[in-house]
Parts: sequence; structure tokens; C-alpha cells
Amino acid sequence: MKGIPVLTAKGKGIAEAWENSLIILNKKGCDIKTMYDKPEDPPSKDATMMITIMNPLAEPMIHKDFPGGLEDLQEYVMEVVDGIKNHLVRDPNDPNDTRWEYTYNERLFKYKVPGINEIYDQIENIAKKLAETPYSRRAQAITWKVWEDTACYDPACLQSIWCRLTQERNVYYLSTNVRFRSNDAYKAAFMNMFALVQLQKKIAGRISELSGRKVKLGRYVHIVDSYHIYGSYFNEFKERFLEGLNRRSFEERTYCYEDVKDIMDEAKPAILEKVKTMG
Repeated sequence: MKGIPVLTAKGKGIAEAWENSLIILNKKGCDIKTMYDKPEDPPSKDATMMITIMNPLAEPMIHKDFPGGLEDLQEYVMEVVDGIKNHLVRDPNDPNDTRWEYTYNERLFKYKVPGINEIYDQIENIAKKLAETPYSRRAQAITWKVWEDTACYDPACLQSIWCRLTQERNVYYLSTNVRFRSNDAYKAAFMNMFALVQLQKKIAGRISELSGRKVKLGRYVHIVDSYHIYGSYFNEFKERFLEGLNRRSFEERTYCYEDVKDIMDEAKPAILEKVKTMG
């Protein structure tokens, strides 16, 4: 194949699927430079990737080798699902405002278009669309703002979320496709997938509230145009992740979410207090 490889990975749960995606990316990704490289940095490993998580809530959900801790993971879930950092988004009309260009929560739940007063809660719109028409193919949310993102320094990596329901007997299953234009496979993708599965769960719950139907999670598919491991940290990736595959069993490399959920929940008040002081 000429060009960037197109790779696929899958797993029963999030941890297994993420691990498998890194293994195949390391083996079959192409070598390519990035705009963030220093002159001495080796090229990144890169591919277009489709990761299928067959049962998003299957245990073990959490991989110990993602770069971060349980509190970091909880904070990121709250950022994406609850919008605890939306106050850090810059005012586009203030050239001196140097805060963040966006948060995913703000783009998904409070999407704004210049010249239009309405604020679009795209997640609520997805839930309403599928509660009304379960087989609709139009239940999606986008993040890209062409009038801002084509020229800004740090445009949104997450591009869209697409949802559809299927029915088996009296149960509906919510399948979700998520597309990223760019995704740091080692340092970001696990947290992205974990948080977005929590959002998938929230959408399923809202559809159930609106429709009165029982809605469970179907498969989650994570599609990335550029799924990459940066050359600048490849030694860390090799020592922590690749060599760990041989040192420990899969059970030793993972946590069950149910076993650490209390720890993560207990971190919420401190996270909220910390976030108040930011910005």
C-alpha cells in the first residue's frame, strides 16, 4: 500500500482494545515526521486506525500503562462528560485571551455559531433524535468550527460522534462511532476512549428517559485519521509499555473499574476544588 497504512484493532473491552491497537501500530505503522518534532527527534509511528470495542463496559476496563493515574482519569471524564473546565475556553472576540481554544464538552453540549443566538446541545439532540426515531442515521454531533479551527494553533482533535440504535427483542443497543482527525495513541487515546464510553453511557441513559425503552451499550468504534506514537517519547513507550507485555499477564496490566471506582469517586470533590482555581 502506498501512503499511510490503514490498520484495525479490537478487543472485548477498552483496555484490551487499546493495548491491541498500540501493538499493531508499533508493528505496522509508517515512520513520518510531525510538525511538533525537534530536529533531534526520530519520526513518529503513524497509521489510520479503526478500533472496535465490542463491549465498552466489559472488565477489566482500565489499563495500568496509560500515562496517568486514576485521579487524572476521573478528572478527564468530568472534563468531557460534565464540562468542569468549560470556564477555561477563551473568548474568541478577545485577541488578548490566551486560554484554551475549546473543550470537547463545550463543543458537544454548547455549540455556538457566529450570528446565531441559539446554543446547540448536540448530545441532547442525539438523544431526542433516537428516542423519536431509533433507526435514524442522523444522530450525530460535531466539534469542528471551520471559521475558527482552520487557522487556530490547537484545533479540536475529536471531530464527530455518531450514534444509532438496534433492537434485540425488547432491548435497544446504542452503537457509537467516534472520529478523531489526530490522536496520540500512547499518551491520550486510552483516556479519550474511557471518557467517551462514559458519554456513550450517558446518552443511552438519556434516550431511555425520553423514550421509556431499555437502552444498553452496543459496540464502540474509535476511528482515527492519524493514530500516532511520537518519536520523542518512543523510548518511554518501549520501556513502559512494550517490555511490560512480557513481564506481566494481562490481568496484571489492568484494573477492573469496579475495584477502583470508589477511589475515583472520592477524588471528585478535590478535583472540583482544583478546577475552580484554574484559569
